[in-house]
Amino acid sequence: MKISVTGLGKAGLPLAAVIADAGIEVIGIDIDEKKVEVINKGINPITEETGLSQLIKKHGGNKLKATTRFQDAKDCNVHIVIVPLFIDKNKNPDFSLIKIAFENISKILKKDDLVVLETTVPVRTTEKLVKDILEKNSKLKAGNDFYLAYSPERIMTGYSISRFKQFPKLVGGIDAKSMEKAFEVYKKFTKPVKVRDSRTAELAKIAEGIYRDVNIALANELFKVAEHYSIDFWEMRDAAKHDYCNILEPGNVGGHCIPVYPWFLINELDVPLIKVARNLNDDMIDYYAKKVDEISGKRVGIIGLSYREGVKEKSYSRAVDFIRLLRKRGYKVYGMDPLYSREETEKEFGVKYLDNLNDMDVIILMNKESKYANQLKNIKNKVIDIKNVLGN
Repeated sequence: MKISVTGLGKAGLPLAAVIADAGIEVIGIDIDEKKVEVINKGINPITEETGLSQLIKKHGGNKLKATTRFQDAKDCNVHIVIVPLFIDKNKNPDFSLIKIAFENISKILKKDDLVVLETTVPVRTTEKLVKDILEKNSKLKAGNDFYLAYSPERIMTGYSISRFKQFPKLVGGIDAKSMEKAFEVYKKFTKPVKVRDSRTAELAKIAEGIYRDVNIALANELFKVAEHYSIDFWEMRDAAKHDYCNILEPGNVGGHCIPVYPWFLINELDVPLIKVARNLNDDMIDYYAKKVDEISGKRVGIIGLSYREGVKEKSYSRAVDFIRLLRKRGYKVYGMDPLYSREETEKEFGVKYLDNLNDMDVIILMNKESKYANQLKNIKNKVIDIKNVLGN
């Protein structure tokens, strides 16, 4: 067996490394030439991913060979695609990267090959869009000449390697034969679980993200209620916790996943609860801005610029939109994040670097950057603690 993995990002590279660690030869495909080069030298380009550096050092350039050329994967008999799916300004999915990936896979597709999509996608994407592209360009028939399945990634950036070992891996095919074929492959390096078909697996992954989005929206709403009644939300949350009630933490909802998945259903169906929750979470930055307005002064410091602590990624970070909103309201915005240098902070987020906490009129903790907690406790009256960094 020889497996290709298209897309060596925060999800694809850990997957490729885990497959290589199972003793299977992997060809990793990515458009980033610099990333390909360092992987083949045994260097991990995603340093915040626990355990990945050891695997890349061990297998990079050996069991795991990275390339920018799809043709280098022509001898592979399993092709896994895990490239990003973004949404446009109208919240509609942009399939351009997925289309490019499968158009290239179709050019090297052979009889009896298995193709698996892992990107989280709208329901029926595998059986329609992907199948049509592969069949049209390869002249082969899915289910007869080659196998096609869907197995969504279920990792969490920063903990991906352990998640592959702990979490069951859903596998659903466009037909029974494809499902069985994919199951046999995935059990060599994960813990696969069969589901009826690809669309079941697709909706299951979407549902996971929506579950968190809706429950965080509930927590955000209760946070506002607690503040209205002068109640410590965190004490209330602990008091309410038992086997049948576990309120999530309030705060920001960012990243490539949770803010994106609900729109796959909102744009197609009447799902009012899901839509309200999504909008409520997005609108939390307006709530934060109103709290900033209550404190005199125009200098605002933001701690935690990435979408989540420990992950160096600005895509869908609520800090980006919050900075834009504060500027519209006339504030001078400063920022810092332990993952970003001064130069990166000023270039990528367009804010002045936050050198001195005491110079700020207001400081907002967007992430759980607890390393700053001791410094902030001395100026707690200036701090808006969104993620309970300072404790109760």
